[in-house]
Amino acid sequence: MSNVALFNPSQVPAFARKAEMSDIAKALAGGGAASGKRVSIKGGVFRLISAGKEIAAVDERFLDVVIVKAAPKVARVFYAVKYDKDATATAPDCQSNDGDTPDPKSKNKQSDTCASCPQNVAGSGNGNTRACRYQQRLAVTLANNIEGDVMQLSLPATSIFGKEDGDNRPLQAYARWLVAQGVDPSTVVTRMKFDTASESPKLFFKAMRWLTDDEYAEATKQGATSEAKKAITMDAAGMDMGKPADALKGAAPKARPMGEMMDEDEEAAIAAERAKITKAKAKAKPAPVVEDEEDEEPVVKKAAAAKPTAVPGKKALADVVADWDDE
Repeated sequence: MSNVALFNPSQVPAFARKAEMSDIAKALAGGGAASGKRVSIKGGVFRLISAGKEIAAVDERFLDVVIVKAAPKVARVFYAVKYDKDATATAPDCQSNDGDTPDPKSKNKQSDTCASCPQNVAGSGNGNTRACRYQQRLAVTLANNIEGDVMQLSLPATSIFGKEDGDNRPLQAYARWLVAQGVDPSTVVTRMKFDTASESPKLFFKAMRWLTDDEYAEATKQGATSEAKKAITMDAAGMDMGKPADALKGAAPKARPMGEMMDEDEEAAIAAERAKITKAKAKAKPAPVVEDEEDEEPVVKKAAAAKPTAVPGKKALADVVADWDDE
């Protein structure tokens, strides 16, 4: 019998279905906090990450999940060094969980407020982008395995902001559409699918079906776990290493982590911008202003400033997730 079959969540007895590990488990695992699990959209593919390692990649261009918890505000993250897709995840130099003020424990705080930060000015990043990026953190479970692992999903600005186009809605437009009909996003199965017309990873969201009473009860319980709290408050490095971001304070910055969703799509977005500019010059027309498609992001200052240095997913996927803890 395979480990996947042995530890399939659907076969776990009721007494063993608990989100929190016992003191015995923590002691035998080395006494530290368990590393978190997350969903990456790197390269336009849904990737399941555990302890910083890719466990599985999903072949389909969509993934059905249940949103069990969400950070109350859009976060901000800043890295002082260039993004390296092959680098190990490290904590941001500066970050803000509320998008208003930097976390006081940021290892290289850039300003007293996000509004006055020189990294929040158009042009502070590559091209006309901002060096400090938007990020929405969610805690999700697989729709066909709600009682399984709670995973972090960190979304870039391109998947958060923007206008709907038919049934294609970025996260905020999707949430507004549901709320306008009196529907809470936590009560439905949400399908995430990639925008195939975008050169950088970008997601659209769609409601597939209502949760059953039992599913909703399980999802509510999952949203109250410490794993869900970690998912909406930790950066990728914290999730991978099982430590809060502030515990990494003082670590020498190396390169932007492969796990930070806000930066995974940057190079592709910049390439797309340059291609548009080149095409516009060929037509002898002014180049369009492109800024990572952040259509509805908060207004920021323009003054320049010097920069400081109802179909659930395949069951096989749930089996893979169920086997994570045996890695």
